[in-house]
Amino acid sequence: MSAFVAAAERLAPTFAERAADIERARRIPADVSKAMASAGFYRLFVPSAYGGYEVSPSEASRVFETLARADASCGWVAFIGATSGSVLARLPAEFAAELYRDPSTLITGVFAPNGRARIVDGGFRVDGRWQWGSGSQNAQWVLGGCLFERDGELLRSGSGVPRNHMLLFAPEQIHFHDTWHVTGLRGSGSLDFEVRDAFVPEARAVGYAVQESPSRPLYQFPQFALLALGIGAVALGIARGAIDDLVALAGLKVRAGGTASLASRVHAQIDVATAEATLRSARAFYYEAIDAAWADAVRGQPISVALRRDIRLATTHAVQASVRVVDSMYTLAGGSSVYESSTLQRRFRDVHVATQHIMVAPTTLETVGRLMLGIETNTQML
Repeated sequence: MSAFVAAAERLAPTFAERAADIERARRIPADVSKAMASAGFYRLFVPSAYGGYEVSPSEASRVFETLARADASCGWVAFIGATSGSVLARLPAEFAAELYRDPSTLITGVFAPNGRARIVDGGFRVDGRWQWGSGSQNAQWVLGGCLFERDGELLRSGSGVPRNHMLLFAPEQIHFHDTWHVTGLRGSGSLDFEVRDAFVPEARAVGYAVQESPSRPLYQFPQFALLALGIGAVALGIARGAIDDLVALAGLKVRAGGTASLASRVHAQIDVATAEATLRSARAFYYEAIDAAWADAVRGQPISVALRRDIRLATTHAVQASVRVVDSMYTLAGGSSVYESSTLQRRFRDVHVATQHIMVAPTTLETVGRLMLGIETNTQML
């Protein structure tokens, strides 16, 4: 067990005890975020030159999975912080070092290019509004994807596609909107945020001045792949927690008017065994796909389309399998699972919100299927 997974194991019981309070607050409390920062979770993908750890995606996923088993929102914000930290690899070194001088720094953000950045002397003037700003209220820097324009015309790449980059905003430039009133992942604080005519220096544009990623293994993984892997890890953690919850309940739960426990019933035994097989199978494929890509990255080889395809297939499958597991355990618990005091009802809501992220949407399966069938496919989102 790595030191980071061990740290997640140590923190997990406390986070589980506070899960209901985290959900009611609709954000990660500052002290919980600070604990995750102190454990190094936000630095897992930060370049080592700036005090980060550059761990393998497999090791990081085990951290997110462990946290999500205790509280899904903690796992979610941890992976958002870690993934967002990877952008330092594509910022000018002098600025990146200054930005990450404090090792507890949390960067969050949204890649969707919902902003417009007008090119001006020394940088950009930006307007935009983004959804799903998970963990942003605790962050020192917040990313927002933007389209770039000069003199009213969109800036385009050599192939004619509009250029988009993520820009880093300081908290004082941001207006937060209280929009995160949702069914699940309530504690993630994934509210909308907005900037209005904010000036951003050129050095804070990810991939603008530094367009090539470092050649080190971690940075061979596309950022979309890292983002998707975090969602998969959280879903797997939620599913493991759901089985744990059901097993703990089954020996105690007795149907009204009966004497036999839920654990003694044949259908419960079959459902639990099926859920266990479903979860372990999906988890095995998930880590197999990550480790295959990591092995090539460590050998200095680029991650092929086939390996990126497998990562995204395994990730989406992990989420879908986790939903089946959680739904099964929630249903098996019967009326007990509908009360707010039941952790199963929270896991049910959390995992279904995770399914709505575009990185694990059904369109991912369409892309993978086209590749497997030899049909010309846009692989940009892989």
